Parts: sequence; C-alpha cells; structure tokens
Amino acid sequence: MAVTGNGSGYAGGNGPLAGVRVVELAGIGPGPFAAMLLADLGADVVRVDRPGGGGLAVNPAYDLTNRGKRSVLIDLKSADGPARVLDLVERADILIEGFRPGVAERLGVGPAACHARNAKLVYGRMTGWGQEGPLAQTAGHDIAYIAVTGALGMIGDPGGPPAVPANLVGDYAGGSLYLVVGVLAALQHARTPEGAGQVVDAAIVDGTAHLTAMIHGMMAAGGWQDRRGANLLDGGCPFYGTYETSDGRYMAVGALEQQFYDTFVELLGIEDQAPARKDLARWGELREAVAARFKTRTREEWTAVFEGSDACVAPVLSLREAPDHPHLAARGTFTDFGGIVQPAPAPRFSATPVAVTGGPARPGAHTGSVAADWDVPSLLPEES
Repeated sequence: MAVTGNGSGYAGGNGPLAGVRVVELAGIGPGPFAAMLLADLGADVVRVDRPGGGGLAVNPAYDLTNRGKRSVLIDLKSADGPARVLDLVERADILIEGFRPGVAERLGVGPAACHARNAKLVYGRMTGWGQEGPLAQTAGHDIAYIAVTGALGMIGDPGGPPAVPANLVGDYAGGSLYLVVGVLAALQHARTPEGAGQVVDAAIVDGTAHLTAMIHGMMAAGGWQDRRGANLLDGGCPFYGTYETSDGRYMAVGALEQQFYDTFVELLGIEDQAPARKDLARWGELREAVAARFKTRTREEWTAVFEGSDACVAPVLSLREAPDHPHLAARGTFTDFGGIVQPAPAPRFSATPVAVTGGPARPGAHTGSVAADWDVPSLLPEES
C-alpha cells in the first residue's frame, strides 16, 4: 500500500516544540486546549477524531482549540481501532486523553498498552476529579471543580452569589495549563539517559487548588478573610475593583501600592476628598467617593485621563473590543488567521518564534499526510 500525503500543506512546527509528536484522543474542553497550546508551540499534534464527531455543537471550521493540528478518523470501538492508535503511539512523544478513569483501558489504549509499544511515551490524562478518589467516576464540569476547591467561593460581591468566571479558572488554568506543564516536565525526564515514560494525572481540582497557594498563605498569616469581597484582591478593597462610568461601561482600578494610589486619586480628581487608604473603617466612604467620580465621565473619557500614567487603571473591554486596544494591537496579541480574529500564541520566544500556522483541523482531513509523515500506513483504507 502506497503512503502519500494529502496536500494538507503541513510543514512541521517552527516553535520550541518542533519535532515533538503528540497524539490527542478527541474530547472537549481542557484536553483540546492543552493540545492546541502544544501545537501553538510547534508540536506536531495529531487529533484522533471519532467518526460522526462527539464534541461541542460548534462548527469545526470555528473551533480554534483545534488550530494548527492534524486530524485522522479512527473508531476505537472497531476491531482494528485500538491497533491503529497504537501504531501512532509507537511514533509519538506524548499522548493526551480526557476520558473518565478506566475508559481508555477498556478501549485498549490505556497506559499499559501504550507503554508496551513505546516505553518513552508521556501519557497525559486530563480529568476533573482525577484518576482516583470518591468522585473520580462521576460527571462534572468546571463550575463544580472550582466550587469544591474554594476558588469559586472567593469570587463575587459579598451580598450576592459567587460570580462564575466563565470556564477559565478550572478548565483552562487549573486543567489545561497544568497538563501542559506536566507533560513537558515528564517529556524532559523521558529524554534523560535513564528516563522513561510515565503517566501524568492532571486533575482540575488539583490544579485549581494549587492556584490558590498564595491566598492560603495570606489566610494562614491573618491577612485574608475567608469570605467574599472582604480582602485586598477580591473586590473588597476600594482601590482594587471595577467602577461604572456615565455611559454604563466600566473601568478597572488596581492602585495597590502607595505611589500608584497617589497618582490614581490625583488623576481621578478626589485627592482632597479621599480618606487615608489604610483606614479600613473608612473604605466604604472611599468607595462611594471613587464611584461617584467615575460616574461623571464616559469610559473613553476616563481612559484618556489615565492613559500612560502609573495609576494602574484600565478600561474594561469586551471580547470584540479587546483586539483593537492600542497596546494589544501594537504587540500583535490577537491575530487574524483564515478570517477569524483570535488570540495569538503565547508566550513569545526570541530564538524560536511561534505563530498561528493552520486553521482548525477538520475531522479526518489529514489521514494521508499523517500516514506519510509518521510512517503509519495502517491509517489508510485498504485498497480494493
């Protein structure tokens, strides 16, 4: 059987992970985002999609978490499905899966089966609850994971319910980013002379709890109250929060240090009215003075007032507005690729620069090129 490419145009990554091969078993949420980040950094990510799909109800052409990847279709429940995945595994450095504990094993592509074919493989497992524990086999989503770790309870006004921070804190910060750190650390170990492959158990509850390390330290030292809206960084402080402007929009204030606070109250025009910032008993009075002053001008007018200063004040922009912010535009923080405005890869590298090099991978679109590049002819259909 001849193995030929399909003209996908994939030329390999150019970032610091160029040459690293990743197999992603298709899922939703934090697993795909982690694999996208690896692809952004130059890894050759092959996504194993299921025939018929199974992800979120998003047109694949707009699913940015699949950008820069390639896709093959394999039915893991078919007779030859597991063997075809293992053929890919044999040539991979990293595998990412987000099934419930035990599912990959039942499908024949668990860690034991994969390591039997490739002892150096880093096997990354992305779940909410982790591979063991009383809740390991139960369903869940970001909001539940951040709820039990204490993170959700910190966010929001003291007189209202906790505010839901989209799925950024759990799925992506506590989940995807910790999975990426874990698999890259394990890959470094596997590539040492005496290293070996291993399993990385990335649980969103673990990562989210880890994110609160500084807060736990502050609480132990008596510098943080275990309730919402009563602390320096949770909106309880009148010079660290958001304020409505005359046009119904908002400004964000983060004037924590004395020198920044002095600039803030001066530019805001309440220098003579503001009580001492360290007088917690008068924080309510200070908040009222700041709020009343911000309501006298529009967001754009206040933006002009604070522009270029060290007052630590910024306009609160919407997702559509953010790409046009002058600083973000100058840095190229967002990019337009394939007609879709999207965040550019981050972070940045001086010797191995990264960029978006491919749009969202359509399910099964790259079977020929992957079969050729990875030398896995079993991916191609049998010739009649």
